[in-house]
Amino acid sequence: MAETNPLLVLPFVLLLGSMAIGPMLAARWWAKYYAMVALGLGAITVAFYGLGLKNFAAIGHAAREYFSFIALVGSLFVVSGGIRIKVKSDGRPFGNVIFLLVGAVAANFLGTTGAAILLIRPWLRINRHRIAPHHVAFFIFLVANVGGGLTPIGDPPLFLGYLEGVPFWWVLKHGWAVWATAVGLLLALFYLVDLFHFRRAGEAVVKNKTAERPRQFAGWTNFFFLAVILAAVFVPRPAYLREGLMIVAGAGSYFTTSKSIHAANELSFHPVSEVAILFAGIFATMPPALAWLDLHASGLAGPSPSAGICYWGTGGLSGLLDNAPTYLGFLSALRGATGVTAMPAILDQFARQLLAISFGAVFFGAATYLGNGPNFMVKSLAEQQGVRMPSFLEFIVKFTFPFLLPVLIIVWWLFFRG
Repeated sequence: MAETNPLLVLPFVLLLGSMAIGPMLAARWWAKYYAMVALGLGAITVAFYGLGLKNFAAIGHAAREYFSFIALVGSLFVVSGGIRIKVKSDGRPFGNVIFLLVGAVAANFLGTTGAAILLIRPWLRINRHRIAPHHVAFFIFLVANVGGGLTPIGDPPLFLGYLEGVPFWWVLKHGWAVWATAVGLLLALFYLVDLFHFRRAGEAVVKNKTAERPRQFAGWTNFFFLAVILAAVFVPRPAYLREGLMIVAGAGSYFTTSKSIHAANELSFHPVSEVAILFAGIFATMPPALAWLDLHASGLAGPSPSAGICYWGTGGLSGLLDNAPTYLGFLSALRGATGVTAMPAILDQFARQLLAISFGAVFFGAATYLGNGPNFMVKSLAEQQGVRMPSFLEFIVKFTFPFLLPVLIIVWWLFFRG
């Protein structure tokens, strides 16, 4: 198939490379020209698919997926910008651990995107007097990814599994120990790192700011719009009803929210516009990579896929590709390799492999800014608040390898080895 020609993946690889290296080696140039790079490489792939292969179906599918993605992220961004949450906390390590734990649990009911965009602003405010990149990195790990690993609402791969016939509470029932292990280990690592930085900053710095932090909730009406967006996720796709409801909810929130709340939250559309531009390039250049995955997933999984192969295979690709289609690719490979296609039979005979695919997609989505939709949004919002966030490659070197990867290995060793 022409769509699986490795050369077609080159624009996608070049875009990932540019995002990884550009901010490190030429930060000003990248800030000025990233839109040209992303949209230009995307245009190359779209032109080849349309003019060369006449594969307009693939282009249309990518466009629909992008529209769904940006409708969800954009509407949640606007609605969360109309909710003012102030928590009475002085940013001590143990209090931060409790906040992240609550956020991880909430991700299963608000979705990782909803929980991340709603809670990142109060998280940054709590720690603003000693905010550091590790605060944002562990927030991405726990709230934007790992936390949402128990329900179909939590993360897009699990929602796709639900549509394929996985019962709503199946992952929670069979995988709660996996989730608890990963969340517990990440919280423990965060506590040690944050305690070290807390002691370096000096306890007096935090004590002097405690009085500034009364509890406050403003913009209550936006919780209605938030509920509309979350409910819209389960609306069937025809006629773009789902996306239409999200856009209407976002517009309703924006025009009914007090400008004072927007000002207090420093609402700016720069973060969401940056995400929209970069992900337009990613969605445009991704079809060849996904076509390659569809063709080779069975070979990657092997003739008799073990849980470990399902875990590392799904996870390894989820860090770079969208973790939702990666989940579907390996679920299809599991069906093809075993000859078992009916979901009840898979749940009965290959439950461990299905759990490995589920947690591989969800957990490894935290490995890079591209693994899951809210990751890059959280990064952009943190940078808007003055946090010097690591680049794509720096994030992997400074946080994924030393902190996330050991947790992923322990999860594999305890639950999916052999």
